[in-house]
Amino acid sequence: MYGVESSFWLNLFFLLTIFIVLTTLFNGVLRRWLRVEKPKAFSHNHVNDQHKKIDWSIRIFFIALMVLGYFINIPRLPEKSYLFLEPWFLLFGLVFTTEIARAIMERKYAKNPNAYIYTASQLFFIILLLTLLFATDFFGIF
Repeated sequence: MYGVESSFWLNLFFLLTIFIVLTTLFNGVLRRWLRVEKPKAFSHNHVNDQHKKIDWSIRIFFIALMVLGYFINIPRLPEKSYLFLEPWFLLFGLVFTTEIARAIMERKYAKNPNAYIYTASQLFFIILLLTLLFATDFFGIF
């Protein structure tokens, strides 16, 4: 009744492996095609100081929304919580907003004119892949 099925972790590992392989292949092909440098792993890669300030403003705004969402949604019943104040929803919004801001700043200020195309295409591909996963109920794996 409680807990997860015995194959849950294997299915999760399989699904994450497919997701990571697809995004890595897409990013590699797109990087070579557009001749864009490989970004450093787990870094912010700010274009300039203005981009850094905008990025941190967006992050602080979403942190404040998460705290506000906590205080609004916790007293409510789980069935009546606001979707747009749920942490997972705000996290998707944060990633989407910061990547759009990065693409705009790369369009205006980056040395490589194809950098913004890479960022926007990467964001579009991940959104498309996540939408496909949720729409197909994770391809029936779970």
